[in-house]
Amino acid sequence: MEIKSNEVYTTQEAQQLLKISPSTIMRLIKKGIIRTAKIGKQYRITGKELLRLLSPEIEDQVGKVYNKARNWIHEDIKN
Repeated sequence: MEIKSNEVYTTQEAQQLLKISPSTIMRLIKKGIIRTAKIGKQYRITGKELLRLLSPEIEDQVGKVYNKARNWIHEDIKN
């Protein structure tokens, strides 16, 4: 099964994709490791979030580029 970045998954679907138990997925959500949207009493997880969880080095690269760009903007404002 392929994780699609623009898809929205239920906790059960995410659990199957990540091959983890129901208690593990709930623990990851409660600790904030997986970011979710709560709709009613159910959680929804984006495919992008699942991909971020599986590939944290991608998030690190994005964060570094963002911080670098932010520093450039702040330097321009100071000058």
